[in-house]
Amino acid sequence: MALGDAILACLTEHPMTGYELAKTFDSSIGFFWKTDHQQIYRELSRLRDRGYIQGREVVQTGKPNKLVYTLTPEGRAAFRSWAARPSTPASVKDDLLVRLYALGAADIAPIRADLMARLEHHRDRAERYDRILKKHYADGSVAPADMGKLLNLRLGLRHERMVAEWCEEAITALSAISNSGSVRPLDPPSRETAG
Repeated sequence: MALGDAILACLTEHPMTGYELAKTFDSSIGFFWKTDHQQIYRELSRLRDRGYIQGREVVQTGKPNKLVYTLTPEGRAAFRSWAARPSTPASVKDDLLVRLYALGAADIAPIRADLMARLEHHRDRAERYDRILKKHYADGSVAPADMGKLLNLRLGLRHERMVAEWCEEAITALSAISNSGSVRPLDPPSRETAG
């Protein structure tokens, strides 16, 4: 998937300014498709050049004018074509997992601290997803157009809870290793400190 596809997906809901698109990414799509605001504005320019969106200037008093972006028929067709293609499963690139792979050659304390920070991060995200679910989908009913959003939130919540549980497991395992001393240090202690 490209950023342009994600922007087209947002614009299927309703016309938006670049600022509104950035806020939408921050509060929803950004949970599973990371980008920064500058990338969004650059991509909006590309989508306009391809004829997928059009910008309409809205004159405002007391503040700068704004551009409101709308899907064109070509943009809607491009989105539908992209949405009909098979997806590609995401690949995992995580430096923490590489460190764990080579745990026998690493210091456990910083990895354990990293895991503790990750645990808090995933707990926080799980709580955020849970709040959103309770706020928007308390009774579990949803309009057909919003079913994908509900399913994404449920997946996000399950994922964050599962990763938090795994972090707890990893922290416990590393604590047990640290206490037993069964991981050999990379550099043996010098004679002065050994004895």
